[in-house]
Amino acid sequence: MSTAPGTGGPRTGYAVVVPTLVRDTLADCLAALVAAHGPRPDEVVLVDDRPDPDADPGALEHALTVLGDLRERTVVLRSGGRGPAAARNTGARAVTSPWTAFLDDDVQVGPHWCDQLIQDLAEAAPDTGAVQGVIAVPLPGERRPTDWERGTAGLAQARWITADMAYRTDVLKQVGGFDERFTRAFREDADLALRVLDAGWRIRRGRRTTRHPVRSAARWVSLKQQRGNADDALMRRLHGPNWWAKAVAPRGRIRLHAAITAAGAAAVVLAAAGRPRAAAVAGAGWAAGTAEFAWARIAPGPRTRHEVTTMLVTSALIPPAATWHRLSGLWRHRGAPAWREVVA
Repeated sequence: MSTAPGTGGPRTGYAVVVPTLVRDTLADCLAALVAAHGPRPDEVVLVDDRPDPDADPGALEHALTVLGDLRERTVVLRSGGRGPAAARNTGARAVTSPWTAFLDDDVQVGPHWCDQLIQDLAEAAPDTGAVQGVIAVPLPGERRPTDWERGTAGLAQARWITADMAYRTDVLKQVGGFDERFTRAFREDADLALRVLDAGWRIRRGRRTTRHPVRSAARWVSLKQQRGNADDALMRRLHGPNWWAKAVAPRGRIRLHAAITAAGAAAVVLAAAGRPRAAAVAGAGWAAGTAEFAWARIAPGPRTRHEVTTMLVTSALIPPAATWHRLSGLWRHRGAPAWREVVA
């Protein structure tokens, strides 16, 4: 492990980088930043990551109107729809301040966030490369949270998420920034943090607080999320088979998903081969595994007809989807080099 350079000291100037798809939440994010008490950021870098270069400029202009006196310190860059990792790199390369504070475009910083951020940065030891904010996820109080809401609530306990994370700008340069092969908002933050730790820096949790509301999502969003299993395959390639322990991340159910998928596939193959008893045994295994998975998702939720139906359907489809994405990720990333070798 290399030794972190001693670049500490009282330098607490900071820039705010916000990658965005210009969702409806962006204006609220910027308005909260403007309203926060304390020293203003030296610069605000908005990175428009919409893939269409001719995307409607009106939505972005509307969001910019809330910036008030921060408007003259704000620059807007484009990153071509390459994902949040590439968008954050685009923004970080434009930063000249000692610290780069990343915010997601669906969060709202607290009323004293700027003051608290300056305090977090001032208290950072010379070997502290990053300071994480405290994430609060408001959940409905009148009912149990849905599967999607519970998943979002998990961000409050997650390590190193860039919903609110401040890195020393020099540290980002030292490790080559975010790995742009993570094209979704998943695992790119953990990968960066592990590389920063491997370079000899520490990462600590600060005291500033940021609110992360649960945004609306499509009914079948849990299926789309299974693409993240390919990112887990890349994490395994880059950080070893115990990467999830290093990243303090839940291991997930991929092994159970693979077993359920194998049982279902075996049932179909055995039935086609004229072996009904063996097919029935395999089919029973598939049904039992699927039922357990569905109940694990239904039991803590509101158990409305809509939620139960969604959980039943997606619980049958998630295991094969997760298995497919994991296998495709293992194949696609089988020879992936370290990110520094890619950007060298």
